Amino acid sequence: MAMLGQRGAFTIDADELVHGLLDADTAVQSQIAARFGPEIWSREGKIDRGKLGAIAFQDPAAMRDLEAILHPCVGARVEELIRNSTSPVVVVEAIKLLESDLRRLCRAIWVTTCSEEQQVSRLVQGRGLELDGALARIRSQPPQADKIAQADRVIDTSGSLGQTEEQVEQAWRGLLELEAA
Repeated sequence: MAMLGQRGAFTIDADELVHGLLDADTAVQSQIAARFGPEIWSREGKIDRGKLGAIAFQDPAAMRDLEAILHPCVGARVEELIRNSTSPVVVVEAIKLLESDLRRLCRAIWVTTCSEEQQVSRLVQGRGLELDGALARIRSQPPQADKIAQADRVIDTSGSLGQTEEQVEQAWRGLLELEAA
């Protein structure tokens, strides 16, 4: 997403919006606490995302409940940000984009892909997750093949950063040409 932001797109990270809701929205916090119990609170009085994630990524029903609380709030905020953007291109990064109502806001779907081994490595090294937690997150999502089948553009991130950058640049030029037509 940063590569698209550097090219002038207005970027919206749905995960950051979720973090904001979990940290500051008392109505959302109350709903989550009512569903998941007091053990999800940290000592600082905030929702412990690690504890909440451990519950939700291990239990499909818990994940559905969590998404039912969060997705409407995130969707409303994404719509507001899009409405207020002056950029000709808005990028929404959302892990559950294809499974959520956010999809209707998109004129084009770009999917990034790499092997499961690379996904695990990036979650373990980049986010500090344990192996089991990383695998649970990956396996709680639809298969990559399903996402790729729905994509207008696929960016393969399994190679070097430079190779990914080349694909993004090519896709960006194609998007600008489409917008100009």
